[in-house]
Amino acid sequence: MVQERTSPPPSTGPGPASSSPVPEPEGARTPGEGGPSAAEAQAGEGNGASGPLAREPADSGRRDGPDREPRSLEPRSRVLGRVGAAVAGGLALFAAFPPLGWWLLAPLGLALVAASLYGARPRRAAWVGALAAAVFLFPALAWVRTIGDDVWVMLVVTETVFYAVMSALAAPVFRLRAWPLWFAGLWVAMEWARGLVPIGGFPWARVAFSQGESLFTQYAALGGAPLVSFAVALCGALLAHAVLVRPPAARPWLRAAPALLALAVPLLTLAVPRPGDEGRSINVGIVQGNVPGRGMYVLGDEPAVVLRNHAGETKRLAQAVREGKLPKPDIVVLPENSTDIDPYRDETARQIIQDSVSDVGVPTLVGAVVAIGDDSRATRSLTWDPVTGPGAYYDKQNLVPFGEYTPFKDLVLALWERASLVGRQSVPGDRPGDLKLGPVTIGAVNCYEVAYDATVRGTVRAGGTPIVVQTNNASYALSNLPPQQLAMSQLRAVEHNRAVVTAATTGISAFVTPDGKVSWQTRELVADMNVVKVPVRTSETLATKVGAWPEWALMAMGAAAAGVAAWRGRRRADG
Repeated sequence: MVQERTSPPPSTGPGPASSSPVPEPEGARTPGEGGPSAAEAQAGEGNGASGPLAREPADSGRRDGPDREPRSLEPRSRVLGRVGAAVAGGLALFAAFPPLGWWLLAPLGLALVAASLYGARPRRAAWVGALAAAVFLFPALAWVRTIGDDVWVMLVVTETVFYAVMSALAAPVFRLRAWPLWFAGLWVAMEWARGLVPIGGFPWARVAFSQGESLFTQYAALGGAPLVSFAVALCGALLAHAVLVRPPAARPWLRAAPALLALAVPLLTLAVPRPGDEGRSINVGIVQGNVPGRGMYVLGDEPAVVLRNHAGETKRLAQAVREGKLPKPDIVVLPENSTDIDPYRDETARQIIQDSVSDVGVPTLVGAVVAIGDDSRATRSLTWDPVTGPGAYYDKQNLVPFGEYTPFKDLVLALWERASLVGRQSVPGDRPGDLKLGPVTIGAVNCYEVAYDATVRGTVRAGGTPIVVQTNNASYALSNLPPQQLAMSQLRAVEHNRAVVTAATTGISAFVTPDGKVSWQTRELVADMNVVKVPVRTSETLATKVGAWPEWALMAMGAAAAGVAAWRGRRRADG
């Protein structure tokens, strides 16, 4: 049961509270400033004896008296302490993500964020949380600057709002017992909301995606990306608890308990069962053809150059196979947009693709943008047989706003000339990406979609194995987007016990094993190809089977705690 501390613990430190290296709660008493009565001290000691998570921020619940300054005011040094912790926490979170990939900094960053919010009133917690988010997201999403600095700023500001709301909701939760659990649950709820709204959500930069290959990664097999985010947030909050909350003088050993629990969170994944090999594999050819342009003009000025680049690299793969330099593939995978000409409407484009696929001699997955009627288009994963030509296809479901379609089109086009670069508006597909290709049924996922839990899960549930991620990162080459996307593929591999094959126009193309390890990858901005031996797994993980239920449970836990804390705070204020 969620319980609230009703009185502050007696101080056990020799000096004033302001000497603490971490922020103290707003309105907390300091020694010599109206210390607790005997009854309060007894209540505080009783609560402290309940366990390592039983000590909360001091909050007497008394109204401000004439001899006391308003509770909403904090010493400037304490506010600066909050700001410093928020900035350091945001920077640590950024460093945890690729390309740096210092994953251990993720729980440390969240510990600092929790410390910056601890004991703050909701309004202050909101702006402190927003500060931490901005420091994190501006560099983490720097790849958006390719589109424009204004778009980058607007995206970060929009996402920062979610962190501010979460921080305001979390502020009263720090008064509850076991607050690290409730804080972690609220973090999961915030990431869920970010992935839902506005205009389809933006689930990029979730904490789970910093854990592509870490001790936390195996939680993905139990509860997907939400459980990984929860575990990292819980670990960080426990570390903050170990530093912030002083145990009763009679039980100093209790300070070590939260730290030990924080250490146990990642180590528990060593006990998670790993699925075994099923004794089946296929050879997959991966083609990366490269493109001539950069930034927003990746196709260059020459028509069909992207198509010719990828057709030529496919033929180079076929030649390497004939010369015995590479094993013969069972299937070949080309990137998203590997043809910049619609093969349904252009006979020359169709023939170029047919010649290259016939040369390699095996079923091939082509990426194309195809016309739908006169005004729309679809981003399509298209199977291509060396004899019969184009066949079954999958249309991308999660479209990129302002990249593949324009929300609020009339208004946006009137305000931003760049929005016209979108051209025809894409329409989303309505079915999962299970496609029969040669001897297997692959799970087709297009680029941006790898960040969406339900899309990837739906494709795996439909029978897709291995997962094939076709992506076009040409506009963002050499930014932090390609390595961030590869880390997502690593997490998806563990989440669903599936190998992941990524084909990218400019990189990073890669092969990820079902245990999340990158077995092979390309450099960026080069033409490359290879044939890799890919295990075919069919057994499902618990995460695949239960779907979003763990996420809903964690969110409900955090929301319930926030509701209880708010209700008790209002009751105390009225009393």
